[in-house]
Amino acid sequence: MFLFYGGLFFLLLSRIIFIQVTGEADGQALAAKAAAKYEREQIINASRGKIVDRNNEVIAEDTLSYRLVAVISPKATTNAKKPKHVNDVDKTADVLAKYLPISKEKLVERLSKEGPYQVEFGSSGRDISHKVMTEISEQNLPGIVFVRDLKRFYPNGIFASHLIGFAVKEEQEDLSFKTNGKMGIESIYNKQLTGKNGKVQYDSDLWGYLLPNSEKMVTPAQDGYNIHVTLDKKVQNFLEDAMSRVEEEYQPEKMLAIVADPKTGEILGMSQRPSFDPETREGLTTNWLNESIENTIEPGSTMKAFTVAAAIEEGKWEPNAWYKSGQYKMYDRIIRDHNRVGWGSITYLEGFQRSSNVAMAYLLERLGGETFVEYVKKFGFGEQTGIDLPNEASGKIIEDNPISRLTTTYGQGSTVTPMQIIQATTAIANDGIMMQPYVIDKVVNPLTKEVVSNHKAIEAGKPISAATAKQVRELLASTVTSENGTAKRFELSDYSVAGKTGTAQQPDGKGNYLSGTNSYLYSFIGMAPAEDPQLVVYIAVSKPKLEVNEVGSMPVSEIFRSVTENSLKYMNIKPEEVKSIPTVTVPEVKGKDVTVAQNQMVEQKINPVLIGETGKVKEQFPASGTETLPGSLVMLKTNGPITIPDFTNWSKRHVLVYQVLSGLNIEVIGDGYVVSQSVTKGTVSKEQTPIVIKLQTPEETNNNVQKETEEDEEQTPSED
Repeated sequence: MFLFYGGLFFLLLSRIIFIQVTGEADGQALAAKAAAKYEREQIINASRGKIVDRNNEVIAEDTLSYRLVAVISPKATTNAKKPKHVNDVDKTADVLAKYLPISKEKLVERLSKEGPYQVEFGSSGRDISHKVMTEISEQNLPGIVFVRDLKRFYPNGIFASHLIGFAVKEEQEDLSFKTNGKMGIESIYNKQLTGKNGKVQYDSDLWGYLLPNSEKMVTPAQDGYNIHVTLDKKVQNFLEDAMSRVEEEYQPEKMLAIVADPKTGEILGMSQRPSFDPETREGLTTNWLNESIENTIEPGSTMKAFTVAAAIEEGKWEPNAWYKSGQYKMYDRIIRDHNRVGWGSITYLEGFQRSSNVAMAYLLERLGGETFVEYVKKFGFGEQTGIDLPNEASGKIIEDNPISRLTTTYGQGSTVTPMQIIQATTAIANDGIMMQPYVIDKVVNPLTKEVVSNHKAIEAGKPISAATAKQVRELLASTVTSENGTAKRFELSDYSVAGKTGTAQQPDGKGNYLSGTNSYLYSFIGMAPAEDPQLVVYIAVSKPKLEVNEVGSMPVSEIFRSVTENSLKYMNIKPEEVKSIPTVTVPEVKGKDVTVAQNQMVEQKINPVLIGETGKVKEQFPASGTETLPGSLVMLKTNGPITIPDFTNWSKRHVLVYQVLSGLNIEVIGDGYVVSQSVTKGTVSKEQTPIVIKLQTPEETNNNVQKETEEDEEQTPSED
């Protein structure tokens, strides 16, 4: 027995010494196996970069969400009274089916799998909101676990959706999930937007607890770069709201719109219909094209603006010369005006205002076909604009025969992109200098704030002189103001407009054109204010459903007027009427008796607002010496009880100034101008009495008026 146990001990000792020396057992490295068993690693998820507008307003960002995991292995439960796995499949499936977009039958099938320790539920179990997570957790379902996750969030709903695109989580080969852009900027700049996950490594025991004296090794996550676009959230919202209203009323086949700064080429707004919600993808059809740059159209009479610009630049434009309207014959083709019979003998100026095709035909005779085509190309038609987006179409200028050149003068036959029209129009709006359009302002590292790439305004050419551009603007303005003008519907209440309507026949795909009022592409390219344009706007509406007494300019003008007027006011561009109104100087009344102060203000045609009743003026706003308009408000703080004024039409700034000077408990709701107040004017207020003042933007006010009343409009003939 001694020899037996002695030999056994000797063998065991030899084995231990061997393992200590070599570090291996059965050909395997024990240190590596121990590390694999006790080392743990946790992933630190990197956030995808944000997409923000020119004012840092969020368009797309990652937000907290949850992923649902179900532990189904009975091995997870050590105490039958406190199960840690799904012990009642039917009940669990019944509850989850109420919250997840998956049927109870499929849930039962997933929860009843044999073998795996836990299961997930694909896209149906991801991107769960905190609210839904809380409601499910309150059911106390054994085995149901939530893991913190990140979800792509689009807070603005339908918002330049075909430009911004969307991103979704996709399962990788290692069963992990990664967010990938599938469309628009999310896809184009996917590499820059995608961050790099970090990790935490540490030693733990069998149960996952951190071992004493073990060190954590942290590799921080690197968030994706932020993409700053040129869009302005306010302008874009004006655009989306207007297009949604028109879509509901006229049910067109398609619509698109672009708003740009002609001085820089920055795109401030861009949208199209049909569109979709990037959060849910609701409304996303088979058309994933950004119609403004990836699709071509026959522009119709908007092209006449560039035909006339070429003629003016070449000295071939005589606005007061006469021609016979109605029809023009070239070889075996007869070109007709849009009313088929014309208006007799008229001047070229009137012909342009009436959008006469025949006027363009005679103008081409003066200009010459080759010279005309040269200018078309100088304006950038027939080639890509170079906008910082992929898949841009170039269009096709048909120049191989006289008939094609003729039809191109009024926008039929040759094709262009809406973005090319915007680029070409910047030359007219910007004193002959054509600006390349762009949508990406800069790319920024969110951690270091380093600007990785920066886009500056780029000149795309100078097809016409400043003098010609000014003359074309005046000509385009006359289409809005003239009795004969086709663009009278596009007149704004506070700003001058220059622009050109278009009504283009659309091909039927069989070599012919569609016919009928509801088959045209109605469009408008406009700029405002006409004297010094700050905005260039292009609108196109395809195949709207028009009533018998309606014309194609109606849906187009509704969008243009709403977007342009509200955008200019938001940009603090002074209405043209203001330029001719002389200003007055606010007098110094501080320390004077309130009656004297009031009289001085009235003499200066200023409207004094008393905050108090008697005594001397303690404070005034604006300060003395300020230049203001007649009828403006000036706050005078005095002694005594405060009588509530009529706040109607006050700006938010005036309300806030009144709040500070009076010390009253005023709650301001909304933006824009005051539409209602909870305490009637003339009421003597106490300091603690709450006063609720509601404001609305001009856009909101217009929407409400349109809902309450219908405007009667006269029937007018078709534009082109």
